[in-house]
Amino acid sequence: MSKVRWGLLVTGGYANVAVAANAASETTEFTAVATGDAEEARQYAGTHGIPRSFGSFEELLACEDVDAVFVALHPVDHVEWTVKALRAGKHVMCEKPLGLTVEDVERVFDEAEAAGRRCIEGVMFRHHPQTRLARRLVDEGRIGDLMYVYAACTAAVPPDYFRRDRALGGGAMLDLGVFALSAIRCFAGNPTRVYAEEVRRGPGAADHGFTASLRLPGDVLGQFVVGQDIARGDFLHVVGTKGRVVVRRPWFGGTDPVELDLQGPVPLLESRKEYFPVDPEGAYRLDEMFHISRIQFDEVSTAIAKDTELPFGREEAVDQARAVAALLRSSATAQPVDLA
Repeated sequence: MSKVRWGLLVTGGYANVAVAANAASETTEFTAVATGDAEEARQYAGTHGIPRSFGSFEELLACEDVDAVFVALHPVDHVEWTVKALRAGKHVMCEKPLGLTVEDVERVFDEAEAAGRRCIEGVMFRHHPQTRLARRLVDEGRIGDLMYVYAACTAAVPPDYFRRDRALGGGAMLDLGVFALSAIRCFAGNPTRVYAEEVRRGPGAADHGFTASLRLPGDVLGQFVVGQDIARGDFLHVVGTKGRVVVRRPWFGGTDPVELDLQGPVPLLESRKEYFPVDPEGAYRLDEMFHISRIQFDEVSTAIAKDTELPFGREEAVDQARAVAALLRSSATAQPVDLA
């Protein structure tokens, strides 16, 4: 299989991670970069070993040596440049969130279908072996009937980071909450009712803390908390009638085994734990943070090269956007929102 040649539209820092993580990839090759400034792009290309650089995004989209584009821009610019890339005949992976409204996400996939190109929202933890292992344990009924999913993603984000800027599509929910929400939906389906609260520093500021409760199909409950001014804390608990699955570093990869905590009628006396190693073959060097990025690009590049379906497509992205919109509406009004 020939490598898929990727171009980068860059203002965000995650593009650096993607380039480094895929340096030894057998499916993915970064062949061009554009940053909106010719000298900046030239320096970026030199630093990261990318053959071609462009001073405008339009020039990169016109380049015949690019098969697909990774849109790593400010969230507010995602839809515009994803649509332009699709119209230029490129496949696209766009950093999360793909769009800031349900209508924008629908529009992106309408454009992808019209262009006959693939498009995916980049939420990399969904591709990680530990996520799939956790899902397998739940699907096998190891924790009994699913009852509750709890997730957290918190960090001390630099004060000038663009993902804190509301005008650029920032804030704790759109930066970190999308991970937790996606995980809850991954295990329990789409919420039928949500209630959320947020913390802001003042009028016009983005939320820097966000918490939500979700009612899910089958009377399953979900909760998450995210924050941009909180000590680092990432975890995912999927709880059933007989036990729970625990993933201690669910969002950015790691070597922690997936924990299965089984409980008898008297948990303190009869509790027992099993630990399942993640990626035992070591194919992706999961000891290095963010090599989860290579797994994501491998799957997307393979689907593009072999003309097969992407692992996550229109339905997933639209459902996610609809849930995000409901959560933001709830937090703005301090009222529950029904999605049924």
